Amino acid sequence: METKWLEDFVSLAETRSFSRSAQLRHVTQPAFSRRIQALEAWAGTDLVDRSSYPTRLTPAGETLYGQSLEMLQALQSTRAMLRGHTSAGQDVIEFAVPHTLAFTFFPAWLSGLRDKFGPIKSRLIALNVHDAVVRLVEGGCDLLIAYHHPSLPFQLDADRYEMVSLGEEVIAPYCRPDAQGQPLFPLPGQASQPLPYLGYAPGAYLGLVVDFMLKQASTPIHLDRVYETDIAEGLKAMALEGHGLAFLPHSAVRNELQAGKLVCAAPAGLKGMQITMDVRAYREKPAAREAHKGAPHRTAATPKRTAQALWDYLQVQPLTGQGAGASPSA
Repeated sequence: METKWLEDFVSLAETRSFSRSAQLRHVTQPAFSRRIQALEAWAGTDLVDRSSYPTRLTPAGETLYGQSLEMLQALQSTRAMLRGHTSAGQDVIEFAVPHTLAFTFFPAWLSGLRDKFGPIKSRLIALNVHDAVVRLVEGGCDLLIAYHHPSLPFQLDADRYEMVSLGEEVIAPYCRPDAQGQPLFPLPGQASQPLPYLGYAPGAYLGLVVDFMLKQASTPIHLDRVYETDIAEGLKAMALEGHGLAFLPHSAVRNELQAGKLVCAAPAGLKGMQITMDVRAYREKPAAREAHKGAPHRTAATPKRTAQALWDYLQVQPLTGQGAGASPSA
């Protein structure tokens, strides 16, 4: 049994909606349903009455709901005590960052930050998008840095959390060039001969953004998914070896484009094959943090002085474009 199953179940008990809870937990609805089913298999009984709408818990589910709240609170309290032995000092800013941004955005952004704001001590916690958001909600980091696109907004309470834009990132298709410097796998492909596609794993945030872009395309795009992984760097490595085309952040491929190792797979006349996203920093508002410091899952109290100083600076002088990159028009 995994603790995230209990967290999923608590969310379902509170929303009474599989689709809403899947959205809040940043997973697809099929994946969320499978995790609830896995919890029921572990419990050996039905926890959800699926014959009613809205969703209702069975008597066993009601019992587990109360027990889950107690277990999760006990686990979080224990973790808070353990983290107290090794927690970062007041001068260390802890960032929760999805894996792709940890590789592509954070290093260059931090360099620009040190040049303008001054030297800082930092700790990067690289996670998937869902766990990074949970880290912020549970008070396990000072700042969350994440992508944002209007089609896939985070469900964060605006009364409790605030954000600042750090720049923009462009996602576009790239592949290895042929001997003449032209893309090996030029879009849009043909129905009879689809192009080998290196895709993000189901549920990955960038994968959902790419799926949205492909659905909006005015020209049919013919792709054959031959490989998938959660991380853009893994897709880039496969594209460099000539295994197919991948939709990648421009900041991840800037050096390879300059060296001629990768090229854009979309010809100039093919529109709609790139999408621009914000890169944002989020934090919990100090007043909200104080109000929730005794609640279940909480592990942090007041913001650190260095984290507060950085936030004040970002609000006045956001580092627009630092660490991010603009893709060639496609």
